[in-house]
Formats: sequence, C-alpha cells, structure tokens
Amino acid sequence: RTATPLELLFDLSFVVAVASVAAELHHGIADDHVGSSVLRYLMVFFAIWWAWMNFTWFASAYDTDDVPYRLLTLVQIAGVLVLAAGVHDAFVGKDFALVTAGYVVMRVPLVVQWLRAARDDPARRPVGLRYAAGVGLVQVGWVLRLALPETLGFVAFFILVVAELAVPLWAERVGGRTMLWHAEHVAERYGLFTLIVLGESILAATTAVQKGVAEGASAALLGVAAAGLLLVFGLWWLYFCRPAGDALRESPDNSFLWGYGHYLVFASIAALGAGLEVAVDTVRHVSHVGDVVTALAVCVPVAVALLVVGALQTRLDPRHPVGVRFTLGAVLVVGAGLLAAVLPLAAALLLAGLVLAGLVAAEVTEEHRAAVRTGRTG
Repeated sequence: RTATPLELLFDLSFVVAVASVAAELHHGIADDHVGSSVLRYLMVFFAIWWAWMNFTWFASAYDTDDVPYRLLTLVQIAGVLVLAAGVHDAFVGKDFALVTAGYVVMRVPLVVQWLRAARDDPARRPVGLRYAAGVGLVQVGWVLRLALPETLGFVAFFILVVAELAVPLWAERVGGRTMLWHAEHVAERYGLFTLIVLGESILAATTAVQKGVAEGASAALLGVAAAGLLLVFGLWWLYFCRPAGDALRESPDNSFLWGYGHYLVFASIAALGAGLEVAVDTVRHVSHVGDVVTALAVCVPVAVALLVVGALQTRLDPRHPVGVRFTLGAVLVVGAGLLAAVLPLAAALLLAGLVLAGLVAAEVTEEHRAAVRTGRTG
C-alpha cells in the first residue's frame, strides 16, 4: 500500500494553507507581536494538521477510490483553500470565521465517509458510527463557537481541541485491536507531509534571500542562507534516518502517540521557515525585533522538532534510544540562538546548524558501528 495520486494531490492543496500560516507568523514576529502570533499560528495549524491527519488514517483503511470517495475528497480540498483564505483575518483581525468555515467543510465529508464505511464494513460498524457521530457533533461546536464573545470563544477553542483529539480514542474503544490501516503507508504519508513542511521552509528562506540579494548580497545574508540549509537538511536526515513503518506494524499501540506527536513536528518545521524569513529581515534591517529574538525564532522550532522526533523514535524503537542525544542537541541549538546576544546573528545560526551536523554525524557513526557488528559492511 503506497500513496495514491489522489492522496498526493490532497497533500499539495495543504501547501497553500501551510504557506499562508507560516507567512503570517513571519510577519507577526518581525513586527514584534511574538506571543500573539505564535498562539494564533498554533491554533490555525491545529486545524490544518488535524484535518490532514484524519483524512490520512481513514484513507489508509478505507480508500475505495470510487467516484463518491473522489468527490468527497474534492470537497475537502476546497475546504483547505477556504481555510487558507481566512488565515490573514485570523491573525490580523482575530476573525476565525473563514478558517472555521474551511475547517468544517473539510470535516463534514469525513462524516459521510465514516457512514459509508459503517454501512459496508459490518464488523467495524460501531467504530464507524462513533466516528461519524463524534466528528459531526464537534463540528457543530466549532460553528457555535463563532457566536461566543472573544474570551469565551478562546476558552471554547481549547475545549473543542480536546474533544477532537478524544473522538478517535472514544471511537476505537469498541473496535478491539483490529488494524485496518497500513503501517508502511501511514509512515510514508507522514514522511511526505514532513517533506512538504521542509519544502515550505526552503521556499520561505529562498524568497527572503532573493529579496536580500536584490538589495545587495552580504556576508551576513549568505551566512543566514547557509545556516538555513544546514538546519533544514539536518532535520530531514534525522527524521528519516529511522523508518517508522516496521515499528508501527510491530507496535500498533504506539500509533496514537506517534500520530498525535507529529502536530509539533509539522508545526515546528513549518515555523522554521518563518524564522528564517525573520532572520533575513533582521539582516536587511527591516524587522522590529533584535538579534536574540530573531535567532530564537529559528532555533526554538528546530529544538522542538528535535525533542519530539527523538522522543517518538525512542518510543517506537527502544533498542536505539536517541531521545537523550536529540535532547542535548535541542539544548545546544537554543544555546546557540542565545549567543546572538554576543555574536553576529549569522554566526549564531551557523553554530545551530553545526549542532545538527554533529547529530547527523553521530547517527552515521552509530549506523556504521551497527553494520560492522552485524557484518553488513562491504
């Protein structure tokens, strides 16, 4: 079971949404609205991630690829585009109406899909009906939330997030341990979305550097670009160095933790792109934040990604615990960011990039030693 062309098209529609929310995070940090911008970023990114994740796991189990399935997927793609169109209003005007509309449009077709699955899979009918009821009920809550005052609406947001996260746990309680999803397929789908958010970081950094070069290249600008490349490439290497498919198949009980944990993985990698854009703005003297805040806008997302990826990989494969090493790397990356108080910004970011290069070297060394022990080297 591999990713289908329809799934790849579905992922491409999310490029727009991820790019929109990362761009707003960049502008918010550069304008020195760090706290509020990060909060809204995390709120909107939840909608993006949760809709994508639910589609992915459902498709792995029940992708019939018939005409109704394709048309319902088309509606979900339309919802992604509506959500992306509302990102600016959510950040600037605190107006989540369009984001909510897009999110609900993405989620309602999933209710229909679960009802179809319940009809055609008698053995899992209680699970399908629970999913349909749970998802549908929470969508009513999202719509009603729009009528609440700002403070109550803010509180209701987190209550509804908990409700969304609880639906799969509640629904699967009546399904036993039947594993209809394909472990390698799910791992591949998550890997593809990781590539999407990594690509967004590269695109954001490239666009920012192009603006800087148009005004005259400088050593600082080139340093930021080199650091960004090191960080993105390092995260790519560390994420994909230990494939998750086999581990998920052998330990399906870890699927919820692994799937939910990727919210922070995806959000942090996408935020890295926004941070790199802020770094270029700072070098060009067009941002309103200092070097330390700018460096942390790059380094904190990297550190979060390292912490979560390390924890997830260790949980899936306790024989190769990388959590401690990745945690140390996260601490050193943040420390490099703080050095922007005494070092040039580009130098601090390059140090962070070298930390990831060191982690990659450690992974390569460990793989080589393991190969020697098992006699797999040439």
